[in-house]
Amino acid sequence: MEVRRDIFGDARRGEKIYLYTLSNDLGVTIKITNYGGIITSVKTPDKNGEKANIILGFKSLEDYLTDNYIENCPCFGCITGRYANRISKGKFSIGNTEYTLPINNGNNCLHGGITGFDKVIWVPRMIEKPDLVGVELKYRSLHMEEGFPGNVDLTVTYTLNHKNELSIDYKAVTDRETVLNLTNHTYFNLTGKSGEILDHTLYIPANTKTVNNNELIPTGAFEEVAGTPYDFTTPATIGSRIADLPDGYDLNYVLDNPNQKLVKAALLSEDSSGRSVEVFTTEPGLQIYSGYYIPELHGKNGEHFRKYSGFALETQHYPDSPNHPEFPTTSLKPGETFKSKTIYKFGIIK
Repeated sequence: MEVRRDIFGDARRGEKIYLYTLSNDLGVTIKITNYGGIITSVKTPDKNGEKANIILGFKSLEDYLTDNYIENCPCFGCITGRYANRISKGKFSIGNTEYTLPINNGNNCLHGGITGFDKVIWVPRMIEKPDLVGVELKYRSLHMEEGFPGNVDLTVTYTLNHKNELSIDYKAVTDRETVLNLTNHTYFNLTGKSGEILDHTLYIPANTKTVNNNELIPTGAFEEVAGTPYDFTTPATIGSRIADLPDGYDLNYVLDNPNQKLVKAALLSEDSSGRSVEVFTTEPGLQIYSGYYIPELHGKNGEHFRKYSGFALETQHYPDSPNHPEFPTTSLKPGETFKSKTIYKFGIIK
């Protein structure tokens, strides 16, 4: 096990940004920067032992800072918050007080607003133990940052172990009532190449999804996925029914997890490489996104991304939960501690 720190570059205001490399003895190498908590690379071996990067990301910090990247907001590999996913019309209430957020996605607020957690600089600390390595990231989100109430102190910890498990542990406290929904927005392409992900096979052990309006805001209703293009309770390729969906997949599944236990949320695999990633979480929902709106992006080191280049498996609470008291709550009050855990386990299909 090894963890290393290198300089990744300078942010727009000149702050020094670092890149942390986590490696285990089984050939898995993960790179994480304290800018946005972004996972920039995950290298794993394929069925023949050949290693390649299986996520969408850049080798250069400058590529994350370009106007084209920021304006199109693909959120490669980052921590999203304060509220991952959408809040309808950028408004929610706590008690008798209504809060207004930036509108950055149609008529709604997406992933925390204009300057979400994906664009802030986190305070890092390396972790090195006999059975795991990692990096701890801390950030204080100030009262009314992007319109959200409360000073919120956050800790996000990434660790890699000998079982090829990347664990992401979230923790937060606040000094006044607020709402909080955190996830990681990594896009996977298990081929290790720049092609599409439509031939990847997906399994999701969820029978129900939230029903959305045409702006991807939940109506409050739920529906069974059986007999629809959204049914992955039996493994199927992502592309097998995607022609029925004008914008591909972008929806929230309801996981059978009322007690916030660590449960299996998904299994993504790809036959030509033999690679797989298994997802476990304590969250009540899983948002999948097939990358229809990934813009044409070229990195300075030859990276090339476009529509369907990657597939996101975002463990989180449901979209627009602050406006749906019937959903699992995203409220965080003083004296409470928000805790959440997600594991991505990398392997080879048998």
